[in-house]
Amino acid sequence: MNRLFLSTSLALALSGSLALAQQQDAALAPTAKHHHAHNPQREAAKISKELNLSADQAAKLEPILADRDSKIAVLKNDTTLSPAAMKQQMRAIREQTKQQLASVLTPDQIQQLRQTHHRHGQQQQSATSTPQSAS
Repeated sequence: MNRLFLSTSLALALSGSLALAQQQDAALAPTAKHHHAHNPQREAAKISKELNLSADQAAKLEPILADRDSKIAVLKNDTTLSPAAMKQQMRAIREQTKQQLASVLTPDQIQQLRQTHHRHGQQQQSATSTPQSAS
């Protein structure tokens, strides 16, 4: 009888802890998602450091990135768009951002930025791909 009571108590305690942990994860989810959201100030500072931008270039970079992020946010909140239309408009926003960056950065800096983004994309891809287990 004691074993049954102890097992039941332990099971209830563990399930309560699990439920609490899930609630905390759910409560943190929006924060965690926001943490990965673009931050124009942080992104401009990072790019400025990576590319060794002048103060004038760095000052022009942040508004471009903020404009891009606000346009993307509006686009993502537009539930009337079809996936194809959203994809097309996202592409247009990226192209516009590239053009704006080209007016601020030198050709060498643009190339360096592309290489940095390419490396970052490869790192993300390798981090999200999981090795197949042999069966």
